[in-house]
Parts: sequence; C-alpha cells; structure tokens
Amino acid sequence: QVQLVESGGGLVQAGSSLRLSCIASGRTFSSYSMGWFRQAPGKEREFVASISWSAARTYYTDSVKGRFTISRDNAKNTVYLQMNSLIPEDTAVYYCAGRYSSDGNYYTAGQYAYWGQGTQVTVSS
Repeated sequence: QVQLVESGGGLVQAGSSLRLSCIASGRTFSSYSMGWFRQAPGKEREFVASISWSAARTYYTDSVKGRFTISRDNAKNTVYLQMNSLIPEDTAVYYCAGRYSSDGNYYTAGQYAYWGQGTQVTVSS
C-alpha cells in the first residue's frame, strides 16, 4: 500500500506560480510511476502530467506544456508539480496518483491504484 498526501494549493492571481507537493509513505516510492490529475467542478478528472520511476521520462497534457513541470525526489518520497503562468482555467482540485510501474506513460485515472485526497488550486483573473 502507498499513502499519498498533497499540499501546496491555494488562491492565486492569473500569471502567478504554485508548487504542489505529494509525499508518499508505504512501499518503495522509487518503484512507482507518479501522476498529477485535476478535476474542476462539473468536469471529469483529467490527466495533467506523469513521471517515470527514475524521472527519466515525463509526460504532459497539451494545455500545460511549457507552463507546468513535474519532478520527483526519490530520497524524499516526494513528487512535485511546478505550475507557472497560471490561468483561471487551471482552477481545480489537483490529485496525486501512483502506479507500481517504471514507465510513467499512463494518462487515465483508471491506470493508477493509489490516490491522494487532493489540494485546491484557484486562479483568479
């Protein structure tokens, strides 16, 4: 089992930056591919970014490419999502997710077995 806890959300103005963190406990964090998803009110949960176990490979949805960066520190059991140039459309609850796999190339919520409780990000115009 892996337990995930997100932090770092908040209310910011458009153009600002935030860094989300997700700390994992339980089994060996470095064996897991990690992802970030988000869910806005009335919408389905959508893929944002993912990273392979070694951080060698990262993947992003088109709407955040060039603005968001996913990274991980296996020594700290933590995955990060650096979000720059935030826009109101980024407003959502952001979830950290984990899957026991090396690759990181997983884009759907159903492919992840472990989830955090979510952290709210609100971007005002």
